[in-house]
Amino acid sequence: MPHFLLIILALAAAIVMHELAHGVVAYWLGDHTARWAGRLTLNPLKHIDKTGSIIVPLVLAVGQFLTLGRVEFLYGWAKPVPVNPVNLRLGNYRNARRLMAIVAIAGPVMNFVLALAGGFAMHVAVAMHSIRLLDFLAYFIQINLVLGLFNLIPLPPMDGGRIAVGVLPLPMAMKLAQAEKIGIAAVLLLLFVLPLTLAQFGIQFDPFREMMGLVLPAAERVVLVLTGNGIGNN
Repeated sequence: MPHFLLIILALAAAIVMHELAHGVVAYWLGDHTARWAGRLTLNPLKHIDKTGSIIVPLVLAVGQFLTLGRVEFLYGWAKPVPVNPVNLRLGNYRNARRLMAIVAIAGPVMNFVLALAGGFAMHVAVAMHSIRLLDFLAYFIQINLVLGLFNLIPLPPMDGGRIAVGVLPLPMAMKLAQAEKIGIAAVLLLLFVLPLTLAQFGIQFDPFREMMGLVLPAAERVVLVLTGNGIGNN
């Protein structure tokens, strides 16, 4: 199987599980909106977002192929799972803002758990002498870490922004929440569209790659060590 397809499979699994985690936690906290919408499912077709699942990965793939001659990495997202904060409760606790923060953090936590699961699965791949499975797991770990870390950016509608809205003092939270209308457009423009456009003119500006270059290797190292794949374990 070509590496590009391995990346697609890893990305699809990561974003579906990310959104499913939001829906399941919201369901546990009393909101059944996602279930009624048919979103508590592993069927990827139910989670496709035109921009996040098709356009952004395609633009990234084409941009990398044109500038690097290969596709190294893809990013995307699924259609957000619907959540009605009014329905959320934890026992007698019904602070919707705080409980939405719990729903929000479930997505990145799921990605980090999946990255660890991928690390443990590497032992199976080694025992099977399966290079292709090892390649898939390497992409799977990397994509889940990128998705988890990227979503912790404290700007709505990223999960990190919704977490911040849930824990900040109310006046600050309200101001931050207002940024959600322009948040995703600003993120796409700054981190994806602008770098690819400038690259056509020979200008290197890629804050997303720089940011991931700083934190991703350390995160990957942590996963490998925690799952017994670190130096000295062979």
